[in-house]
Amino acid sequence: MIRTERPHRVAVLALDGVMPFELGVPHRIFSAAVVDGRPRYELRVCSLDGGPVRTCGGGFSLAVEHGPETLAWADTVIIATVDPVGPGCDMPPNPPGLAAAFAAVRPDARIVSFCSAAFVLAELGLLDGRTATTHWMLTDRFRERFPAVNVDPDVLFVDEGRILTSAGAGAAVDLCLHLVRRDHGSALANAVARRCVVPPWREGGQAQFIERAVPEPDDAGTAVAREWALANLDRPIGVDDLARRASMSRRNFTRRFRAETGLSPVQWLVRQRVEFARHLLEATDLSVDQVAARAGLGTGVSLRQHLRAAVGVSPSAYRKTFQRSEVDGEPAGAAPVRG
Repeated sequence: MIRTERPHRVAVLALDGVMPFELGVPHRIFSAAVVDGRPRYELRVCSLDGGPVRTCGGGFSLAVEHGPETLAWADTVIIATVDPVGPGCDMPPNPPGLAAAFAAVRPDARIVSFCSAAFVLAELGLLDGRTATTHWMLTDRFRERFPAVNVDPDVLFVDEGRILTSAGAGAAVDLCLHLVRRDHGSALANAVARRCVVPPWREGGQAQFIERAVPEPDDAGTAVAREWALANLDRPIGVDDLARRASMSRRNFTRRFRAETGLSPVQWLVRQRVEFARHLLEATDLSVDQVAARAGLGTGVSLRQHLRAAVGVSPSAYRKTFQRSEVDGEPAGAAPVRG
């Protein structure tokens, strides 16, 4: 968690073929992270030579105000999405000068890729032995080129501590909000999401967006069951209970649930319980056992196990870290570690 008085410095590296949407996401999200009138982030966009950058098929170039020296200045370095080339959706080799520019990145700086930019980090060797993600359409090609990287095609983003990777387009928003949440707590991340009119946390992963048959119009899906579960997290809830709420067989419900959310019903339910428990730890003074009961996690021991698996800390350490100054009238909060 960031404790410095100065704003956190973010450098966004734009390479030729950059996607304008993803290039603009960091500024839109981080510029909305303001506490008591003070910006929490300072952002600069740079290129490898400080000159204009060609965009992806947009018929225009972008004037960039900073050069590669910005990478040494930054606390977080983001590489924006680069357009894949050819019918195989392959990524070109890293441009000349990129490795030298990255050599100046501080050892303690975070490194982030959006979508196809995971190829850039992988070619630099920064993802070897790590788990990473990219757009689901690129994962087969990614595996072929970088067998030393464990690529996860289902998640919206992966947080490996110093290095983070995200899936396609909209997942850049998810990852930037995650960084705000990780740095300053969930209250500020939620406030930023409201200002940008985006959800603060999306269910499931990118598996839900992979091309598949569109359900028939009269197929209600599993939304009703999920809504009921969220209102009754303090109760014991089984897959059969959810299936009955959706008027489906257990087998059909489980299949539809995974197709809609990218998770099994049990995985989804555990995630919702942990997220609600984290909210209670941030926003209330309930005991650990009381939080566990209200979130449907049973005992404080169970809550400790689930929370440590999700964010790596105990409930008491979590509360001590994140239950602090208020933002927009809400107590500050914390961050998930995996998309």
